[in-house]
Amino acid sequence: MPAREEMPSTLRRSPMSAQRTWGKAHDSAVKEYGEGRRAHQVAYGALKHTHEKVGDHWERKQGARKGPSDPRSARPRGQGGRSGQGVDEQAPKQHLYDVAQRLGVEGRSRMSKPELLEAIRKANRTKTRRARASR
Repeated sequence: MPAREEMPSTLRRSPMSAQRTWGKAHDSAVKEYGEGRRAHQVAYGALKHTHEKVGDHWERKQGARKGPSDPRSARPRGQGGRSGQGVDEQAPKQHLYDVAQRLGVEGRSRMSKPELLEAIRKANRTKTRRARASR
């Protein structure tokens, strides 16, 4: 597994299962592509199959909802696509509502699924920035 200092801060605040998933995928990608951006992208792609970003950390997806969480993670490596920024776009609206509630998103009860997705992304960015600033 990559040194803890190399691991992104959102993963250092996450459960060991997320750290292991990211670390194994990262190490494998480094062997294939070398150290750098591509290795991180591959590692995050693997992580998004089993975990989702909630605030400033990653949590295991609930139930049987394993698999790619956004268009970029669903495509073969190197074919691009839009990133869901760690938010599970395939999750049911109720799950997104629950995550938004935990993150303190205001107005969530009146939001559509796309609005909930965007509000969670925004809350995740804010929480991650705050966590970095407090270090």
